[in-house]
Amino acid sequence: MTAVTDQTGEQEPTGKEGEGEGAAEAGVQGGERVWDDGLIARRGGGADAGAAAQPSASGRAGAHGGPSAHGAQSAHGAQDSTTYAAPLRARLDALRELVGLSRARLDGQTLAEAGRVLDQAAARRELSDRHTVVAIAGATGSGKSTLFNALAGVAISETGVRRPTTAAPLACSWTDGAASLLDRLGIPGRLRRRPLQSPAQGARLDGLVLVDLPDHDSAAVEHRAQVDRILTLVDAVIWVVDPEKYADAVLHERYLRPMATHAEVTFVVLNQTDRLPDDAADLVLDDLRRLLDDDGIALGEHGEPGATVLALSAFTGEGVGELREVLGQFVAERGAPARRISADLDTAAARLRPVYAAGQRVGLSERAREEFSDRLAEAVGATATGQAAERAWRRNASKACGTPWLRLWRWYEAQRAPGRSPWADSTAPADQEPTARQRVEQAVRVVGEEAAAGLPAPWGQAVRDAATRGSVGLPEALDELAVRAGAPSERPPRPGWWPMAVLLQASMTLLQIVGGLWLVGQIVGVFEPNLGVPVLLMASGIVGGPCVEWACRMAARGPARRYGLEAERRLREAASGRGRAQVLDPVAAELLRYREVREQYVRVTGLSTTGR
Repeated sequence: MTAVTDQTGEQEPTGKEGEGEGAAEAGVQGGERVWDDGLIARRGGGADAGAAAQPSASGRAGAHGGPSAHGAQSAHGAQDSTTYAAPLRARLDALRELVGLSRARLDGQTLAEAGRVLDQAAARRELSDRHTVVAIAGATGSGKSTLFNALAGVAISETGVRRPTTAAPLACSWTDGAASLLDRLGIPGRLRRRPLQSPAQGARLDGLVLVDLPDHDSAAVEHRAQVDRILTLVDAVIWVVDPEKYADAVLHERYLRPMATHAEVTFVVLNQTDRLPDDAADLVLDDLRRLLDDDGIALGEHGEPGATVLALSAFTGEGVGELREVLGQFVAERGAPARRISADLDTAAARLRPVYAAGQRVGLSERAREEFSDRLAEAVGATATGQAAERAWRRNASKACGTPWLRLWRWYEAQRAPGRSPWADSTAPADQEPTARQRVEQAVRVVGEEAAAGLPAPWGQAVRDAATRGSVGLPEALDELAVRAGAPSERPPRPGWWPMAVLLQASMTLLQIVGGLWLVGQIVGVFEPNLGVPVLLMASGIVGGPCVEWACRMAARGPARRYGLEAERRLREAASGRGRAQVLDPVAAELLRYREVREQYVRVTGLSTTGR
C-alpha cells in the first residue's frame, strides 16, 4: 500500500504500488476535502495535452503540510528568474563577445558548443530559481527507478525485471511552479507527478524537481537520445551504479569523463549494497572513487567542492536518508543552475582551447618586419637603383670637371652610335620583372608564415590569407614606385665646389692653348724662339687637366655615395610603405583580432593561452 498527501497533510491509501497514475480522482461533495491522483498536469476532458491542472492555493499548499506562499504565487503563473553572480555574468559576456569576434574566422561547428551554452544559460536564467532540476541516470538494472520511488515516497516509476523499464522520462516536483522547467525538458503533463512528503521521511526537499531518465545503455536508440538531450538541460545529475557495472566503460568514457568539470553538480550513488557482504561495500565504494579520480572528477571530500559519492540500498532504504539530507542541503543553496552553467562554460572553453590557445608568444617581430622590407627592397632593386644613382652622380661630375678633349671624344663616340647617351651606364641591370615578381611573392609568403607561427590553425590561416590578399597588385605598385621614387634624376645636384673645379679645368685648357699657340707663333716666326715658356705652359695644362679631373673624382666620391644611398633609402621607404599598407597592416589587423579574442578567452577561462 502507498499513499499520497491530501490538502491537510494526511495520507490517503491509493491501493497497489504504481497505480497512482491510473487512480481515479476521488472526493466528497459539498466542500469536503479532496485529493488528486498525484499529477502535476494531466490531459483533462477537452483540455490540451500540455495544460497544467492548477489546484487552488489552499489545496496545493497541503502538499507541503501547510499554506504555501510559493504555491499561491505559482497558481497565478508568477515565477522568479534565476540570477547569476557577477563573475559568471562576466564569463558569459566574454563568451558571447568571443563568439561574435570569431564567426568570420571559425566554422559554425566549432562554435556550436559555445552557442549552445549561451542559449542554455539565457533559457535557464528566464526560469525559476526556486527549483533545482536533478536527473537520475543509470544503466539497465542499476535500480535508479527504485531510488526515484524511494525519494518520492510513492511508486511513481515502474520497476521490474522487464528491460528497459523506464521508456520515457518521468518528473516529480516537490514544489509548485516547475511547469516551465519541465516544458523545457519536453516532459509532457501525463508524466509529471507529485511526491509524498511526511515528517517520517526526514529532510524536506522543497524546490527539488526529480527526473527519472531511461537507461543510458538501452538498446532503443530513442531512449539514449532522450538521455543525452535531457542531461544537457538539467541542473544536476545523480548517477546510479550497481556493484556489477560500476566500472562500465560506456558510463565512464561517454558520460563521466567528458563531464568531469561538472563534479559540483554530480552525485554518484552505489546502489544495491544489500547484495554485498559486510566489507565488500566499502571496497567497491573505494574502487569507485578511484575510477572517478581517474576520470578527472574531483571528489567532494573533507569539505572540498566536488562530486558526492554515496553508497545505499534503495530496496531496503539504507542510506536513502543520507542522500535526502545531501539533496535537501544542495537544493536549499539554490546554486545548482549557476554551477551547471559555469561547468558548461568550462567544458566549452576546454573544447575551444585548440583554436584560441597558442603554444608560444605570437606576433610579428620587428626583425621579421625589417626582413620583409629588405626583401621588398631587393625585389624592387633598391640597392641597384642606389648604385645607379651614385654612378650617375659621378658621371655628371666627370662630365662637368673632365678635360675638354675627353668630352669631345665622347661626343664623337655618340655621333658614331646615335640614340645612345655618351653618359649611359653600360653596367645597368637588364629588366628582371619575372624575377622581381617572384621575389615579392616569396617575401609575402615568408612574412605570412612568420606571422602565423605559433597561432592556432584557423587564425594562422586567416593571417596567411590576409598576407596573400595584400600581395595582389603589389609588384605593379612597386614597379611604379621604382620609376617615381627610386630612379635617379637626369641632373643630380651639384656641390658648391663644382664651379671652382670647372674654372680650374678651363684654366688648364687655356694654358694648353696658349702654350700651343706660342709654339706655333715661334715656328712661323711671329714670336722670338723660346721653347721653355710655351712648353712649360703646355705641360702645365696637359698635366694639370687630368690632375684636376682626378681630384674632382676623389672629391665626388663622398657626395656621389650619399646621393646613391639617399636614392636607395627613398626607394626602400617607398617599397616598405607600400608593403606595410598592403600586407603588414592587414596581417597586424588579424593578429590584433586574435589578441582580442584571446583576451576574451582568458576572461572565459581565467587561464593563460600562451601555454605558460
